[in-house]
Amino acid sequence: MEFIDLKANIRTGRKKGPSRRLRAAGRIPAVLYGPGAETLALSIDTTDLEKAVKNRSGSQVFLNLVIDGADGNKTAMIKDLQIHPVSRDMIHADFYEIAMDRKIRATAPVTVTGKSIGVENGGMVQIIRRELEVLCYPNQMPEEIVVDITDLDIGDSIHIEDIAVEEGVEFPHDVNFTVLTILSGRPEEAGEEEEEEMGEETEASDQRDEEE
Repeated sequence: MEFIDLKANIRTGRKKGPSRRLRAAGRIPAVLYGPGAETLALSIDTTDLEKAVKNRSGSQVFLNLVIDGADGNKTAMIKDLQIHPVSRDMIHADFYEIAMDRKIRATAPVTVTGKSIGVENGGMVQIIRRELEVLCYPNQMPEEIVVDITDLDIGDSIHIEDIAVEEGVEFPHDVNFTVLTILSGRPEEAGEEEEEEMGEETEASDQRDEEE
């Protein structure tokens, strides 16, 4: 697990005007909150945050926030990152303060390994959940959830309770939902085969007509 250093400043204005001026200056508004902690309004350099997100390991970003004017650094994770729907620029960030002795909820990407029997027989893998929520201490956070599909045949599925994880990591789920399944094949492939068969039948019929 790696913590990325990120500089931050305390901000006072929380209305639209100050936020627009921040973004025009190459910064975005942010907040830091957590259980038993005072909520802090911050501003972050947009380029620095983009680099932190780009250089992350796994889907979760852990930060060592160096806050100018605050008493000491804060360890945090990115809880939410708002992106403008048109420009795709970052416009706001939520940071959640964490402690190494307190469990967190975070997401890890699903990685598939192995070539299943079903795929060998012409099937295809359908990944239904590309990320899974986990509950663990920060230093136990997995970079990925590896799912071996080697023994799966067409029609087989893997559910959340079928996946083994390291000790100390758990899935906080209420339902044993499906993570991935092996389908019988691509629907368009079946359609192409039907078209080819129809074409062959038409050719054979034309040949019979010519002979008659």
